[in-house]
Amino acid sequence: MKRVGKDDFVSGFVPNHNHGSVDYTSVEDGHVHQCLDITSPPIPTEDGSHIHYTEGYVLYEDGHTHYYRAYSGPAIPVGDGMHVHYYDFYTTEDHGHRHHVTGVDKPAPGTR
Repeated sequence: MKRVGKDDFVSGFVPNHNHGSVDYTSVEDGHVHQCLDITSPPIPTEDGSHIHYTEGYVLYEDGHTHYYRAYSGPAIPVGDGMHVHYYDFYTTEDHGHRHHVTGVDKPAPGTR
């Protein structure tokens, strides 16, 4: 298979890629956490698209952390042979609260 760089136009599906994201949680109990994330390789879906699995901890702030497990939405083409995924999940409840995390990950090669 031809090597693909992060800025290359790629039509179709690129196997064995992942996505990263940097986001903040919702404000709960007077604070936020930063969420740094790297997804699993793609998981094909019946409609010819794919999703990604992720799990981890939000960064330690305000004396505690929260854990999360989530799946992304399907691939969303964004032009220039790249795609992103929408995510929307909640962390575990710790210290009497949980946080909501939503956003879009960093683009990766491939249009689906």
